[in-house]
Amino acid sequence: MSEQITPEFIRRIPKTDLHVHLDGSLRIPTLIELAEQSRVELPAQDEAGLKAKVFKTHYESLPEYLQGFAYTCAVLQNAENLERIAYELGQDNIEEGVRYVEVRFAPQLHTHEGLPIAEVVRAVAAGMDRAKKEHNESDAVRNGDDIPYEYGIIICALRSFNEHMSDYYKRILNIMSYAKKKEVFAAASLEIARAAVAMAQKDGIPVVGFDLAGEEAGYPADDHKEAFAYAHKHFLRKTVHAGEAYGPESIFQAITDCHANRIGHGTFLFAEDMIKNPTIEDPGMYTRLLAEYIASQRIAIEVNLTSNLQTTPSITSVAVHPVRQMIEHNLSVSICTDNRLVSNTTVSKEFELLVESIPVTRAQFRNLVVSGFKGSFFPGSYNDKRRYVRKVINRYEALEKELLRD
Repeated sequence: MSEQITPEFIRRIPKTDLHVHLDGSLRIPTLIELAEQSRVELPAQDEAGLKAKVFKTHYESLPEYLQGFAYTCAVLQNAENLERIAYELGQDNIEEGVRYVEVRFAPQLHTHEGLPIAEVVRAVAAGMDRAKKEHNESDAVRNGDDIPYEYGIIICALRSFNEHMSDYYKRILNIMSYAKKKEVFAAASLEIARAAVAMAQKDGIPVVGFDLAGEEAGYPADDHKEAFAYAHKHFLRKTVHAGEAYGPESIFQAITDCHANRIGHGTFLFAEDMIKNPTIEDPGMYTRLLAEYIASQRIAIEVNLTSNLQTTPSITSVAVHPVRQMIEHNLSVSICTDNRLVSNTTVSKEFELLVESIPVTRAQFRNLVVSGFKGSFFPGSYNDKRRYVRKVINRYEALEKELLRD
């Protein structure tokens, strides 16, 4: 462990998860139960079987990694199930010391006739609210021995989709059957951006951000710039999956064309050999300037170590993961799970994996933890956020004195 940062300390400190997908974070027993109720056929009927066949410790490719979502999305087609898994996610967060989470999902994958987009999001908020209320009314929080649990919701648009993914997408593809595919994808993203803004500003739902997810190669972020311009003009914060399977140019696009406040993954930020644009004469300088810009503008990077190890063959261990370069460049980095079920992880596991694999000073570790709170799209006012972060720092410092050697 780096500088004697212990598992107990990691578990007890307040933490964040700014990049966690709702449909990738179910409990397996819940998935089995809901599948039976919803008449969804699973490849196995027990936890061991599902871990062997679907939710593995190692995947051969990103498509294999994503196979499990077909089963999780299939059981999340009514408000009751959505509320339940959101509540259980909140419970799991609280149990391991996560005190702020931004859960993200694409409500268009769960909507159908009788369940509009706003009701999908409202169901998730209801589940998170229930977990929040239980914790925040506890004696520990009331006595000041713990800090409150808070959350926000991030709405995802998808870079591409097909008619088999949901009724919503099937209808859009039918309506726009004579349009180019990228025009259909862009139109769908704009509509989701409008919905996200309306839910955040008119419906009283804690939607704090707008995201773009899906395969990068062949589906550039700038195809969706109109949707992000809409979110930007309406003061909704933006994050973009970028640099997960593509190079620095994808991250540059997310920042310049989509006004990204944060970057999801950013794994290939320093991979100058992946630059494809022939007009970039000096790839080394390009990546250095990009990293400097991200650092100076405090554009946070949501790092998902286990997920990257599972889906990126070139990253064979955390020791060679670019998170080390990110820390050395003083970038604003938050450690996240991506998918608690699909990657079989927690925030505590991610931090343990980090400090076991690369040298991290106590100061650097503290910065990683606090960066999650500072980089959050907190649903309250800026002053509320400052007060909340101060509570976090006070709690962190108290635990540091109690649990770590000088």
